[in-house]
Amino acid sequence: MSLKIYNQKRNFLKTSEPKGVSCKSSKRLKFCVQHHLARKDHYDFRLEYKGIMLSWAVPKGPSYNPKDKRLAVLVEDHPLSYRNFEGVIPKGEYGAGTVMLFDRGYYEMIENFNDTLKKGYLKFILHGKRLKGAWTLICFKDNNWLLIKEKDGIKLFDSINEYKTSIKTNRTMKEISNSIEIEITHPDKVIYKNPKITKKDIVDYYKKVAKKMLPYLDNRLISTVRCPDGINKEVFFKKHFNSNKYLKKVLVNGKNSEEDYYYIGDINGLISEVQMNSIEFHTWGCKVEDLNHPDIMVFDLDPDEGLSIKKIRDGAKDLKKILDKLKLKSYLKTSGGKGYHIVVPLKIKITWKKFQDIAQKIAKLMVEQYPNKYTTNIRKEKRKGKILIDYFRNIKGATFVAPYSLRIRKKASVSMPIRWSELDKVKPNEITITTALKRLKRKDPWVGFFSD
Repeated sequence: MSLKIYNQKRNFLKTSEPKGVSCKSSKRLKFCVQHHLARKDHYDFRLEYKGIMLSWAVPKGPSYNPKDKRLAVLVEDHPLSYRNFEGVIPKGEYGAGTVMLFDRGYYEMIENFNDTLKKGYLKFILHGKRLKGAWTLICFKDNNWLLIKEKDGIKLFDSINEYKTSIKTNRTMKEISNSIEIEITHPDKVIYKNPKITKKDIVDYYKKVAKKMLPYLDNRLISTVRCPDGINKEVFFKKHFNSNKYLKKVLVNGKNSEEDYYYIGDINGLISEVQMNSIEFHTWGCKVEDLNHPDIMVFDLDPDEGLSIKKIRDGAKDLKKILDKLKLKSYLKTSGGKGYHIVVPLKIKITWKKFQDIAQKIAKLMVEQYPNKYTTNIRKEKRKGKILIDYFRNIKGATFVAPYSLRIRKKASVSMPIRWSELDKVKPNEITITTALKRLKRKDPWVGFFSD
């Protein structure tokens, strides 16, 4: 038996299904039944055998009526760990749809498994919560089998449709599809004091912006700023993976050894990070499947203290003019702090070295054209009265604050995508956790970011 086909059919960077790894069978053989609302609604019936699970797709599901001969189509073997899987397989992936755990337990063979399997049938007794008693699987042609209940007097339901909820979580298919499977501890903990914003408020914010925010986190390594006791106490930057079933780990070659970084694959990963007190989200400028070729360039306009908002806005306009001349389409967002961020998606394949060189040349061109207004010197004493054109976000391993991320700043400001036409109307720290949610109702200011 092999899990090779199972693994080949799935992209584990996108689906939360368990990877196919065989293991030793236990003394009590396990079974499970999963309701699978995919392209076609059906039930998956699985029996443990030699460290994997033999699997059949049963369109109508099991029936307690011995007269019902339910079609069961043998599919690829699944890992034993699949017996606990419940969730949503993303659109575009194999088997895309909602999976609910209908039943699970253990079973006993009535006749020798190996002998009867070779002959094309299996007889067994199920010990589940919804499925019990003697059953038979019999092959009649190729991968087509029949699942039949034996006449043993056991009957727990008239129709499989009587059960609408998960045996594991008591959720319906709709609830599994729409909900988020994490427990939020200490929801009343105060993170921001003025105005008072609790951990629950922050969780609710990220739930609401997730649809807009996740495309910019999708398959990108991240770092977060965590505030275990609120923004006025100790905060720390987290960039390495620790055990969390909702996150994906990636090994990246460092100077001396491999380092474990991580990324968020869906809303569950996002909310699990907030549960662990992550407030700010920072992302790499490349995808995990191609770490050597960046595709998002970022310029951070960081003004010296006391510079007028007009000069800061002029800086954004001057940079846009240069990018326009280079035929590089740019997008604008507030930093949530003192300046603005100008973001440029790239469609060409380019190395980090060339990528950094281009960003540096653009920044230096700004300084050459306006030497009294801009600088690329990061030392504060060298940029008195000027705006730092920070292009240093464009080296491998560097991060930039993600669109829609909260900031560890007063009033819970947000790094928010805005239209270029709004530059003279919206200050860099003006959009907060409250006003950001109101803006979600508007047309996306960054529409076309991934397609233009």
